[in-house]
Amino acid sequence: MQDASPKMAATADMMWLGFFFLMRPGEYTAPRRAESTPFRATDTRIWIGSRSLNWHTAPPADLAAATFCALEFTNQKNGVRGEVVGHGTTSSPTANPVRAIERRLLALRANGAQPNTPLCAYRSTPAEPWSYVTSADITALLRAACVLVPDSGILPTEISAQSLRAAGAMALLCRFVDANIIQLLGRWKSDTMLRYLHLQAQPVMSAFAQTMLAGGNYSLIPGPAGMPLPTTPTIV
Repeated sequence: MQDASPKMAATADMMWLGFFFLMRPGEYTAPRRAESTPFRATDTRIWIGSRSLNWHTAPPADLAAATFCALEFTNQKNGVRGEVVGHGTTSSPTANPVRAIERRLLALRANGAQPNTPLCAYRSTPAEPWSYVTSADITALLRAACVLVPDSGILPTEISAQSLRAAGAMALLCRFVDANIIQLLGRWKSDTMLRYLHLQAQPVMSAFAQTMLAGGNYSLIPGPAGMPLPTTPTIV
């Protein structure tokens, strides 16, 4: 990451934020419609323990020690204005929402960003105009990564920036996080979330057959008087 171009560094960081925050492309890449704005520097929240840090003035060492981050929703789709969704740090220095926000804030600060500068903005020097990570940039990065993992069962043509929202939800499901929690994190207001979740995922399905085998050994409650007691089904 240290040797990556400003564009590649920004694209990779926004990819991880899209994954962890279950975001739609318009929430973390250059917007296509005026009514939606991607998250900005001022929408970030970052803490060391319970101590809140100022994104613009906190020393780099403090940002590097941050343990929790959050994004505040303003006009993003399905977000409640003023709602804050947060994540803690992970064991990975790269696949880590706190570190991704830290890197974005430091890059923006180094290039003279204003509070309303989108997190997906990048430039090499303060003299250059801002460029922005697009959904096409995210898609290209994901497809390049997919080529490097041919055993994933996913074809590069099947993945796009929109896939990160489903991928984040599936990652939670594979760890058996409650569906209601997934729905809250993804800001789904209906059961349309279920369209994002795939039963092909091995961690989800691997133990169900044994569970069904054990659960199949049951007796039914007797019916009205005179009816024979149902027999216990036999699972072969």
